[in-house]
Amino acid sequence: MPDINGYDVDVILVDNKSPDDSVRVIKKWLDENAFENKIHLIQSETNSGFSAGNNIGVQYLNSKYYLLLNSDTLIRKGSIQILLETAGRNTEFGLFSPRLEWPDEYGQESCFRFHSPLSEFLSAAQTGFLDKLLSKYIVAYPVQNTLFQPDWTSFACVLVRNEVFQQIGLIDEGYFMYFEDAEFCYRAKKAGWRVLHNPEARVVHLRGGSSPVKSQTQLKKRVPKYFYESRTRFFYQTYGWFGLTAANLFWLAGRLISKTRQILGRKDKQAVKMQWLDIWTNWLTPLKAYTHPDSNK
Repeated sequence: MPDINGYDVDVILVDNKSPDDSVRVIKKWLDENAFENKIHLIQSETNSGFSAGNNIGVQYLNSKYYLLLNSDTLIRKGSIQILLETAGRNTEFGLFSPRLEWPDEYGQESCFRFHSPLSEFLSAAQTGFLDKLLSKYIVAYPVQNTLFQPDWTSFACVLVRNEVFQQIGLIDEGYFMYFEDAEFCYRAKKAGWRVLHNPEARVVHLRGGSSPVKSQTQLKKRVPKYFYESRTRFFYQTYGWFGLTAANLFWLAGRLISKTRQILGRKDKQAVKMQWLDIWTNWLTPLKAYTHPDSNK
């Protein structure tokens, strides 16, 4: 495995108990190629989710930086080097993210403000006037073309300093998938670390390769339970039980607005199926973690 301009690189492949023959295929490929023990394949005995899978890799060896990378990503040439150089020049930052884009180079939203009760209201209301009036509460930032400091960034690809993990701990494994990146960045920010986004580094993100949530949301179909369990956990951990309750009530208020607009002919203002009910998932037990059917727990 070649170094990256002086950086000694190890690659950790974590298989989260794939139901197919992924491990066999990867092992065969590794056996047929010599990488001087620089690529390590780890088979997890359980599927405990995105957080747990990344934590396995982080704990496998000690490193100055950790690049967390989704299985549904493709790295554009030179992008890892750009992230490493950005980290070297900006020592006050702890996390560094690239531009995420589609194969045709069209950018994806990957920089965000923290979720809040008001952001829930706006996402449910889907009303341009309110979005403009309360724009600072919209979670997603537009695609950025220059260095930028968001509250949090997508962990589809992110470079993290070792010191951040040492200070605040690993990614919260109570999240099976979704909101774990926002929560980790929230803890990092409280500890004095910031996120720096550099769009010169570019990574193709084939959304939907790890979860059906985004595709189901676009189709307005009911999304998996673990999404709402993660949402509940995040709001409880960041705002407490009253903040969680406020987020749900604000969402319902926003939905009342969009539903009224829908009745008046705005058919595109439809909510995801059963969302009005699913937002109350784990409301009374907000720290209850999702258990995957294949996790053997």
